[in-house]
Amino acid sequence: MAQSPSLQRVYKAPCPGCGAPIEFRSAQSTHAVCGYCQSTVVRDGETLSRIGKMAELFDDYSPLQLYAAGRWTDKGRTRGFSVIGRLQYKSSSGAWSDWQLAFDDGGTGSLSEDNGSFVLSTPIALKREVPDLSSLQVGRTTAFDGVSYQVTANDRAALMSALGELPKLPPLGQEFDVVELRNADGQVLSLDGSQQPPSASVGAQVELDDLKLTGLKDQSSKEGKGRQFNCPHCGSPVSVALDTSKSVTCGSCNSLIDVSQGIGGELRHAIQNEPVKPLIAVGSTGELQGSNWQVVGFQHRVGHEPGDDEHFGWSEYLLYNTRKGFCFLVDSEEGWSLVRPTTGAPNTTSTRQSATYQGKRFDRKYQYEAETDYVSGEFYWPVVRGQKTSNIDFANGKNLLSLEQSAKELTWSIGTQIDAAVVAKAFGLDAKSDLFKRTDAAPTAANSKVGCLTIIIVCVIIFILLSMLSRCSKCDPNVQDCRSSASGGTYRSSGGSFGGFSGGGGHK
Repeated sequence: MAQSPSLQRVYKAPCPGCGAPIEFRSAQSTHAVCGYCQSTVVRDGETLSRIGKMAELFDDYSPLQLYAAGRWTDKGRTRGFSVIGRLQYKSSSGAWSDWQLAFDDGGTGSLSEDNGSFVLSTPIALKREVPDLSSLQVGRTTAFDGVSYQVTANDRAALMSALGELPKLPPLGQEFDVVELRNADGQVLSLDGSQQPPSASVGAQVELDDLKLTGLKDQSSKEGKGRQFNCPHCGSPVSVALDTSKSVTCGSCNSLIDVSQGIGGELRHAIQNEPVKPLIAVGSTGELQGSNWQVVGFQHRVGHEPGDDEHFGWSEYLLYNTRKGFCFLVDSEEGWSLVRPTTGAPNTTSTRQSATYQGKRFDRKYQYEAETDYVSGEFYWPVVRGQKTSNIDFANGKNLLSLEQSAKELTWSIGTQIDAAVVAKAFGLDAKSDLFKRTDAAPTAANSKVGCLTIIIVCVIIFILLSMLSRCSKCDPNVQDCRSSASGGTYRSSGGSFGGFSGGGGHK
């Protein structure tokens, strides 16, 4: 059998630190981290030199591992690849991994975590000079090589640890700027300031199943190791079920715990009072839109329009499917909706009165400030109680589009409204279906009994108003003040019905 081009260039040498074999499969790799002693070595021709020691990886139980292999089809071209290295980064939004790929044709790429999904990227040489990364403000649009992008994240990150063969190796623990830009075609442009001038890569979302991966971690061994620790507040045992969880709550004291550094790292926690009881229990499973989902997290959020003291609330259930990743089931006064983060960024008008995505126009419906006030279960980003964002919801019939922005990140999500009865049935809660009903039951869908009740209520209100007007017409304004002592505030339904959810601590 003929060897692939990448395997013909395999170079092996003993580790200068411990003597274990170190292998280079890509001609473009300059560094490697020994899997036995964590020595960091640099390759200069046929010589390996030890330049330090790398911190150990925290185990996030990803199914990926070194030397897994797959095939990627892009624009009609199929390329085989092997996973040759891993870089773990940390920013204010949490930690993530970039898996380094070596293609059979000699090229390189990376497979990175992206809001519960994956993005496969390859390096590119930009024709335009990259500006100072700190000048690329979140929410602004700019163009590179004739392609328009929206700046969706601008943060500072640092390398935590690494393993295997690496085409680049930023200094350990040293912060650098990282910027992500996205467009309506679903492309992600990443700018890495760990070197000057900044390097660039472009990619798009991929499904792990579509990559035809082989050599993944054995599922049984992963389950056998488990992820357990004692709650840093009350000492009760806490289990982490998901591979990618970065936040989890204690079942005994409701403390919200940050596990973004991995079990064994510093476990920050926040005590939560006044728990909100979800309609659908965390851990429940159900089928929606042809896929089986498990409820792994729940958060309650409150919002208000700028300049308005009135607050409204809604709930979000984080759903997980091993093949499809994560999505959100959102419960608001206006109904239920199933929402997923987008990889791309829709086009918007200058005033954000409308947005266009996948050929559809969405008109702005609500604009509001949001805050998380209760969390339960596990999340793939570090959830912070009191986390605040600015949100805009757009609608096109039952198709929904939401924008959520913080100081360092902008996240888009898209979804559709679903009937309350469908949600109740999906999770085996038919007996409690009345608790799932919301104001999404329009008059055309309502039965005659509801229509009659509505008419009666309207008639009563009109009668009361006419009585008040009649009484006021007899008042002497010089003697009696007929104005109501009520505040005159109006009711506002939830603006978070379309998504209004946390961006997941970055697309990373």
